[in-house]
Amino acid sequence: MQARFHAIWSEIAPKLQEALLPFIGDDNFPAMLTAEQIESVKQISGLNDHALALALLPLAASCSLTPISHFNVGAIARGESGNLYFGANMEFADVPLQQTVHAEQSAIAHAWLHGEKKLVSITINYSPCGHCRQFMNELNSGTQLEIFLPNRPHLTLADYLPEAFGPRDLLDTPLLLDTVHHGHQLTTHDELVQAALEAANRSHAPYSQSHSGIALQDEKGRIYTGRYAENAAFNPSLPPLQAALIFMNMSGSDCLSIKRAVLVEGENSRLSQWNATQSTLTALGCTKTEQYTF
Repeated sequence: MQARFHAIWSEIAPKLQEALLPFIGDDNFPAMLTAEQIESVKQISGLNDHALALALLPLAASCSLTPISHFNVGAIARGESGNLYFGANMEFADVPLQQTVHAEQSAIAHAWLHGEKKLVSITINYSPCGHCRQFMNELNSGTQLEIFLPNRPHLTLADYLPEAFGPRDLLDTPLLLDTVHHGHQLTTHDELVQAALEAANRSHAPYSQSHSGIALQDEKGRIYTGRYAENAAFNPSLPPLQAALIFMNMSGSDCLSIKRAVLVEGENSRLSQWNATQSTLTALGCTKTEQYTF
């Protein structure tokens, strides 16, 4: 079992421990459960879908990286596939607070990077802030996305974000988690560059058309990619680096172990992720950051 789960494990109900151990006991546990695994966990624990998501929140919050606030938030996103994806807030020392990742963003990006096509619900241990409500409104689930909190009534995003402004007010465009491929190409056989390019091709940037993606390689040679997720309100947009750091953290790798990073974006794009990406990676101790443009 990954060390980050040790402190909270004793607080998990014994029947749920029994049900989860075959999956979470693996050091390579990817902070997600497949629909098949969930059915097994529900049978052994006796929990229904809602109760299980609530019970998993402490484990999700254990994935938080909070050197500034020391305030851990966990989230569980349920995909239309039936899979559950953990999410947790992430803070980075020595960079602006705008680089912070919220737990809801983490769970959503985690699901997206695993190929989930649509979310049904998000369960969170604290009420979503306005930033996250707006970020969730970019999803193809729309305002019917269900939101669950401990000891709160069942509500939808429409309840949390009345009279919402979102993508439907601007363009007839793909929504976040819709399948896209922008068709950009680069002539290279570099595996990391190709991974970043594929991420850029699947990025969500309907307002600026500034597609971008990144690939991170850790000290064990493992590769984690991230895609830009733009928002109709602009500010809640999630940079590709943050998406990759989410995937890296959820996979159990150390975000301070990045040995090489490649950002791919358009040469003539209206926006560039380069400066913010380079400065954040420098703060994380990565000394080899490269930019490629299509």
